[in-house]
Amino acid sequence: MAGVQLRKRGGLAVTAAVLAGTGLVVGTTAGCKAQATDGAPIRVTKTSVPPEPPAKTEQPAPDAKPPEKDASRARKAQPPKRAAVADPVLMSTGSQGTRVRELQARLRKLGLFDRNPTGYYGPVTTASVKGFQRQQGMSATGNATSRTWNTLRARTSPPVRDEMYPPTTRPLDDPDPRCLTGRALCVSKKSRTLAWYVDGKLRSAMDVRFGSAYTPTREGKFRVAFKSRDHVSTIYDTPMPYALFFSGGQAIHYSSDFAARGYQGASHGCVNVRDKKKIAALFAEVKKGDKVVVYK
Repeated sequence: MAGVQLRKRGGLAVTAAVLAGTGLVVGTTAGCKAQATDGAPIRVTKTSVPPEPPAKTEQPAPDAKPPEKDASRARKAQPPKRAAVADPVLMSTGSQGTRVRELQARLRKLGLFDRNPTGYYGPVTTASVKGFQRQQGMSATGNATSRTWNTLRARTSPPVRDEMYPPTTRPLDDPDPRCLTGRALCVSKKSRTLAWYVDGKLRSAMDVRFGSAYTPTREGKFRVAFKSRDHVSTIYDTPMPYALFFSGGQAIHYSSDFAARGYQGASHGCVNVRDKKKIAALFAEVKKGDKVVVYK
């Protein structure tokens, strides 16, 4: 090599190396063609190049989807789905509604439910379901499971509306023969019901309660002596709406206490009714002189 000349301009150094001959090499500025005095070819090489800025690492956007591999791993990390229960519970204590009524009506057909359907799944219904489950060789849990329900439906006929929605909580007792002629209010202490008959045909029925052992409701055949729509007891200073007096101070009337407490309480000898709409309708239909028959 004959010689080397370095020349800097604009921050770029160009080295011209003479590859052949002895002519003097002239440096060039960046971007211009190199020249030689004798026309001999030269090779231009960069000896100093400004460093390129470091490449930026691309960060994924906050809502960017994970790579396919990570997504697959996330799916695998999810807990497995639980297997369906083999015999799910359909009804249990506290359940209520039309299906509970049907359950109770079907159990009643088999003699396992001794009351009229109420639509509420309580202790009596639980005990009845246990009895049915024992009969069928099932686990007696008292809960109406899918298997219990399907088995009960297979062994009973569909209940009609009167069987699902009876007029009283307890089944009506067989009427006393004295109730089957004329107009009669037939009151059974055994079934704790009142049935209103006209010429032997049942017109309405309702739940009733009676006096305690200290103030019993008298039994026998009586007549409606008088009616009092908004009566108030002068002895106990308590309301007696829709009162139908039949024996001295004893009367058939609506009782808010009976409506609230049920059979936990007792009257002072009167026949209490807890359904206000029914006693109101009965009060409007019954006449003075109609029979009242109270029997066990």
